[in-house]
Amino acid sequence: MKLHETLNINLPRINKAIEQIVTSDKDLPSSSIILESILSLVRSGGKRVRPLMVIVGSRFGTQPPGRRQIELAAAAEFIHAASLVHDDIIDHAEMRRGQPSMHMNTSVSEAVYIGSYMSARIIELLSTHSSERNRYVHDLSAIATAQLCIGEYEQLEHRYDYSLSLGQYLEKSRNKTAQLMATCLRVGALSTEAKPDITDLLYKFGEHLGMSFQIQDDLLDFTQTPELLGKPAGSDLIQGQVTLPVIYALQKPEIADTIRSIHAGSTSDEINVAIEIIRSSGALEQTEQLSLYYLEQAQQIINQLSSFPAHQDLQSLLHYFAGRDH
Repeated sequence: MKLHETLNINLPRINKAIEQIVTSDKDLPSSSIILESILSLVRSGGKRVRPLMVIVGSRFGTQPPGRRQIELAAAAEFIHAASLVHDDIIDHAEMRRGQPSMHMNTSVSEAVYIGSYMSARIIELLSTHSSERNRYVHDLSAIATAQLCIGEYEQLEHRYDYSLSLGQYLEKSRNKTAQLMATCLRVGALSTEAKPDITDLLYKFGEHLGMSFQIQDDLLDFTQTPELLGKPAGSDLIQGQVTLPVIYALQKPEIADTIRSIHAGSTSDEINVAIEIIRSSGALEQTEQLSLYYLEQAQQIINQLSSFPAHQDLQSLLHYFAGRDH
């Protein structure tokens, strides 16, 4: 059973709302490359985890969820999609979900403008709902602007930076991935007038899941085939992204110099050697353990929310995140 079915969420309704964000823009011609590119991106797949988290969060409030929560869920996915456009440019990634990345179909400059339009469009729509009563929309606006940009810049700034500390890596992962997931749960809960202590717990739950999610993504780069990944194995290392398996492997003096020798001009043979020594170093097992730690922290929060029927939805999310690499 698919995640949205397990959670009993009407995904087609959310998908329609996502497309309406751009199709309802009267300033955008129907033949625009912006419109065509965005529709192609949002229709290309994905589990819609972030919008599902908005809906799950809304089930912890004192008011019943409805159309407003669908709109917020769509906004969350649109923010995520915009970040993918810029991510692929920064990473020089030619493929996204097994298809050419947006900048491969347009150009880098066009894709930058399209990603920027997507962020601006969300801020425009959210501002129409902004008031003293529903200040929670500012959370999504902040993510759409400052926080994701910070995460993307940190990723660019630390390319081939083998001195990156574990703390710096975790902060980068929090900015790039975990904050949006955490905000989705909190915004959903706030939109149905959940109590502050509950929204805080949901935020922490989402942050723990997001950290585990990013760590698992880093792990998949070394464990999955190019066909399953939709990009070459070891792409992060090739692009100079110092991820958690690399950080752990660098702690072993006998292989650290080989890893540090990888740079933008390294040959495929040199990169393959580095990938193999990382795989055999025990770093992947260490990475898996930290991912499990975050999942265990998330489980403790579910236990604290057991009086809410929707805690079962959190359990379903946890099971999905725990099993997504299998």
